[in-house]
Amino acid sequence: MSDKPKIGISIGDVNGIGLEIIIKTLADSKIYDYCTPIVYGHTKVASFHRRATHVNELNFNVITDASQPVQKRANMINCWDEDVRIELGNTTADGGKYAYLSLQRATDDLLSGMIDGLVTAPINKDNIQNEEFNFPGHTEYLQARDNAGESLMFLVSDTLRVGVVTGHIPVSKIAQSITTEKIIGKLKLMHSSLKNDFWIRKPKIAVLGLNPHAGDNGLIGSEEKEVIIPAIEEARNNGVLAFGPYSADGFFANGTYLQFDAVLAMYHDQGLIPFKQIAFESGVNYTAGLSFVRTSPDHGTAYDIAGKNQASEVSFREALFTAIHIIKHRRETAKLNENPLLFTKLSRDRD
Repeated sequence: MSDKPKIGISIGDVNGIGLEIIIKTLADSKIYDYCTPIVYGHTKVASFHRRATHVNELNFNVITDASQPVQKRANMINCWDEDVRIELGNTTADGGKYAYLSLQRATDDLLSGMIDGLVTAPINKDNIQNEEFNFPGHTEYLQARDNAGESLMFLVSDTLRVGVVTGHIPVSKIAQSITTEKIIGKLKLMHSSLKNDFWIRKPKIAVLGLNPHAGDNGLIGSEEKEVIIPAIEEARNNGVLAFGPYSADGFFANGTYLQFDAVLAMYHDQGLIPFKQIAFESGVNYTAGLSFVRTSPDHGTAYDIAGKNQASEVSFREALFTAIHIIKHRRETAKLNENPLLFTKLSRDRD
């Protein structure tokens, strides 16, 4: 297939499970029927992790840039020359340094159009910090590199999709960070993504409240009445089918989420805790609202099992296929819109 997307893969923290789940995923030859993977890292580091996973049949094809990948092979771009000290299960400065070099090179190629999408393995948000990466996580870094005014952290699975209004910020700053305008912006991004990236024609979105019991009609906080409900009403006036606000505990406990195409949570843990409980194995983190496609597995570096050959690659594989599907949806949408039919208003008059 000549139209198979080229998917870049950043390796994350070399002391975590990133390369283990990458290697386990790419060891399945069926992957190459759907995409051409390009891993940004180093073959020596990959070989170290490959020995730990006992995957002997996978050999990386080394290339110097993303314009020359070999199809039906796992391609590798060496992003540095020096040897790397690997300390599995530990957070180290080197772990952050090489995670950043991998991500930086992959993002450069993504922005230049050399690759069609990016799947990021887990980083340590602390040790990756440097003069060029001063962000709470992947989402904010990629939004800045894309010069995007806004983005949406969107957790997706077969049964549940959850986005958040506020992402990686302290709990003490959540309430003051939530505004009517911000909720409307996130709802518009979610609505657009559901239509264009997931091909849901008339998406229904549930909006969660901020306070316990969604404020209990103002008894436990006023944010629902003053901020969230006006945002829902304004979004509906603009063609977004938004409903709520719902009390988060009952909403997930009684399965109400199954009646909606997506859920907008007010803050990180409100959305991610139930999502990971319901879809941890198959969950994918997708950054909606960017000009390019980026996904990641829905878990962290898992230092506690690094190098023990215990990490499941299911979420990473789902992230890879989600990226492939979204890229194809965007391509097909672009083709459909290339030569739209001219709109002509029909007259009621008859000859």
